[in-house]
Amino acid sequence: MNCISLWCRCVAFLVVFIGLNVGGRSHAQEIVIGQVAPLSGVLASTGNEMVLGAKVYFASVNAEGGINGAKIRHVVRDDGYTVAETVRQTREMIENDRPVALIGFAGTGNIGELMKQKVLEEAGIALIGPYTGAPGLRGSDNRNIFHIRASYWDEAEAMVDQLVTLSIKRIGIMYQNDPFGESARDGVITALKRHKLEPVVMATYEKNSADTSDAARKIGAVNPEAVIMIGVNKAVASFSKEVRQISNVAQLFSISVVNPREIVRLIGPEYARGIGIAQVMPSPHSIGVPVVKEYQAAMKKYAPPEAEFTYTSLEEFIAAKVLVEGIRRAGKNPTPQKVLAALASMDYYNPGGLPLRYSASNRVGGKFVELTIINRYGQLVR
Repeated sequence: MNCISLWCRCVAFLVVFIGLNVGGRSHAQEIVIGQVAPLSGVLASTGNEMVLGAKVYFASVNAEGGINGAKIRHVVRDDGYTVAETVRQTREMIENDRPVALIGFAGTGNIGELMKQKVLEEAGIALIGPYTGAPGLRGSDNRNIFHIRASYWDEAEAMVDQLVTLSIKRIGIMYQNDPFGESARDGVITALKRHKLEPVVMATYEKNSADTSDAARKIGAVNPEAVIMIGVNKAVASFSKEVRQISNVAQLFSISVVNPREIVRLIGPEYARGIGIAQVMPSPHSIGVPVVKEYQAAMKKYAPPEAEFTYTSLEEFIAAKVLVEGIRRAGKNPTPQKVLAALASMDYYNPGGLPLRYSASNRVGGKFVELTIINRYGQLVR
């Protein structure tokens, strides 16, 4: 074989090798996982905790050698909790960063628009652990989204059942005026109907705003015994303070998407005291739960020193653990399609105290819900 022929064969080999490793979705040394989250705007504190939970789990996996010998690269983009940005950032991420899967997006309307435009379906890519409990994203036609948390309707049923048990029947609803708020509102209405009740008053506030003064005045004028709040941190905090200043409402309940620590920081323990919050994850302080113990160890090792244990970061830690298991089952050189298929065939998987099930016809992992309350010291208790 002459030198020219040998050189040509070497070039051909290099072309094939580079094509396999660069042109594919991931290569031997790296697996890309993408996340679009609200790192700015009214949901910024939540978005940053979502990212942190996934990040510390990926760091722990990389420290142990990665997935099948490949290290994880966690790519994160900020959508500011706006629908158009979620769609744009997701399309760009899929095109430019070429992830094998997506994790932890936020917003019912945001994720709903991804489905409407078939962004995930056309890319053949899975999104796991979205921060939404909307039933509309959980139908049998949903093939690309894998849920970790219970639905807003599951949360609504738990809250209404608790209030009725306490003989509280005059219940109002405050909700965000968008698909997220409407979906959870409908869950509360449905739960009330089971007890032959209906809301005594309903009021809204606008997305990406903390101005709840009109809602507080409308609901305060009726003076219900309890109000179920469907909103994000700043709006729930401002409404709680305002409605308590102008009415005698006995009980306030919020769905799980709020951060109790942030509520206390915004309005102080005096106004936060007694606010009930539904939770869809085990307590991040329950070290008797194996996955919580693992989460705490990872947070202590890989999170900034000032980071606290929260339900939100725990939720995305668990989502990251489930996703990594799916990628492992997809085998070497995973692609979006292989990971999607592996997750869909996972059946029973227990990441350590929160059993989950997925199948070809089911993308809702579990329905865990428990109720908590903020005490007079601003601490969350069960």
